[in-house]
Amino acid sequence: MRDPILLTPGPLTTSLATKVAMLNDWGSWDAEFNALTAAVCRRLVAIVDGGEAFVCVPMQGSGTYAVEAAVGTLVPRDGKLLVLVNGAYGARMAKLTGTMGRELAVLDFGETRPVDPARVAAALALDPAITHVGIIHCETSTGMLNPLEEVARVVQGAGRRLIVDAMSSFAVLPLSARSIAFDAVIASSNKALEGVPGMGFVLARKEALLAAKGRSHSLSLDLHDQFAYLQSTGRWRYTPPTHVVAALAAALDQYDAEGGREGRLARYQDNCERLLAGLAELGLEPFLPRELQAPIIVTVRAPGHPNYAFQELYDRAKASGFILYPGKLTELETFRVGCIGAIGRAEIDAALAAIGQALRAMAIETTHA
Repeated sequence: MRDPILLTPGPLTTSLATKVAMLNDWGSWDAEFNALTAAVCRRLVAIVDGGEAFVCVPMQGSGTYAVEAAVGTLVPRDGKLLVLVNGAYGARMAKLTGTMGRELAVLDFGETRPVDPARVAAALALDPAITHVGIIHCETSTGMLNPLEEVARVVQGAGRRLIVDAMSSFAVLPLSARSIAFDAVIASSNKALEGVPGMGFVLARKEALLAAKGRSHSLSLDLHDQFAYLQSTGRWRYTPPTHVVAALAAALDQYDAEGGREGRLARYQDNCERLLAGLAELGLEPFLPRELQAPIIVTVRAPGHPNYAFQELYDRAKASGFILYPGKLTELETFRVGCIGAIGRAEIDAALAAIGQALRAMAIETTHA
């Protein structure tokens, strides 16, 4: 049986070549695996034009592990992080910052608006204790794209440091160290790079990372220690996700073959445009206006019909070979459909047909018969 198509923000559908890369076993201290890790790290730094000023620190675990490692290592224990929140992942960054005991300020923009750089500037002017600012580039709970470049200029102008959660946007949306000032960009293997889950990574400004020795609240999440050990031995400190690293190396080969960021973005944009058009044909409305929608994941307003239940829609779509994602908004019932992964227009069209078929089976009228 064919695996279902994952219309989610990650894990997501991977190619056969990426799956095949996981068929070999690797020794975690073996020189060949060390060389593989080093090559993957160099390629990840190159995606943000990091040059010699940035280093890649791979971390075992999901993207959230890497976010916590970055905040806990780069923000001093007597520092203060301003987190810009307009969705669940900004809220998660704020929660993990408070949990580890760092001083925290939150600027909340609600779920329907992007981050406002003017409000960020005002908050920084009012609170000189803030040392760092955390932003979600693409807020995956809605699919909203935040104005990263404008916020980065505000943060740099105020003499503060920027930490970017680019989990969903990395390697697809513009993000270059040549034009955006940041101390760290955080992402993971299982998003737009189209690898598999199990590895987060932090692309950190080397100067900032080297100054962070001894800051971390955690042994396993100490970004500085992870980097120092990797540099001195070529090895991960603790058992690495060997198969995940091998899959990511294969995924990066396919990324390059597709034309890098521009090629992948073109496919995702086409997926998103077709998805939005098809949803409209079914009488379904996206949550975000077009100008705020990133080509990563589309949040869809649930049908206002008494027969609607997401679990039934999910089960019927799954029976047709597609996995949808539940909504993550607090005040509105929605569901989400991803545009990313090893999928194209054919899969999007088939998914739209499955959604339409499921709604009609639930006796919910669609515009497109």
